[in-house]
Amino acid sequence: MNEEIIPILRVEDAAAAVAWYRRLGFDQEWEHRFAPELPAFVGIARGPVRLFLSEHTGDARPDTLVYLRVRDVDAVAAEFGEPVEDAPWAREVELRDPDGNRLRVGTPKN
Repeated sequence: MNEEIIPILRVEDAAAAVAWYRRLGFDQEWEHRFAPELPAFVGIARGPVRLFLSEHTGDARPDTLVYLRVRDVDAVAAEFGEPVEDAPWAREVELRDPDGNRLRVGTPKN
């Protein structure tokens, strides 16, 4: 087992959030509910990168910022129709998911 950190993001509608994150290349790995009418807790992954999406109000707060390094930030920016910014350390685009969580996506400069 590899040790890792997995950010938890608060979402109102896990299914809608999973659909949005698919545009970033994430796939749903699993979903857990203690009962069918209770909030969902979902695991998504893009290769070795994982996020947890939680409908549980106490798990995380909205407006969280997560940094995602990718090989091609231009492709991500094009998918969302957002401009890429040049920073001294990377080319980046900042996105907001449907729940207001922020994702800064970047390709490092060599």
